Amino acid sequence: MENVDLGKTSTGMQANIAALLSYVLGWITGLVFFLIEKENKFVRFHAMQSIIVFGGLTVLQIVIGIFIGLLNVIHLYFLSSVFALLYPVLGLAWLVLWILLMVKAYQGEKFKLPVVGDIAEKQIEK
Repeated sequence: MENVDLGKTSTGMQANIAALLSYVLGWITGLVFFLIEKENKFVRFHAMQSIIVFGGLTVLQIVIGIFIGLLNVIHLYFLSSVFALLYPVLGLAWLVLWILLMVKAYQGEKFKLPVVGDIAEKQIEK
């Protein structure tokens, strides 16, 4: 967690608002802000972190759904029910991360999640 000089953005928005908005619709707004913001590293970091975190959670939800479907096809209903319990847990994690990351971005913090934050930081330096 570090406070950074927010500087100017190429979008004309305040950097903390642009960073917050990069989380609003998950990886979709992350991608939008990553593509349109060319100057501000604070906004680009939050946009890339949004892409990685919420893109990864989206893929995980899809994979779990397919797995549950396959378990049902081969009549392993109990096991598919156990995996179906992962959906609310994943949804709660999604909600907590979503709120936390938006608040931290709005406060002007470069809040790095473990592993994901380092990957996002490396991607914006390219």
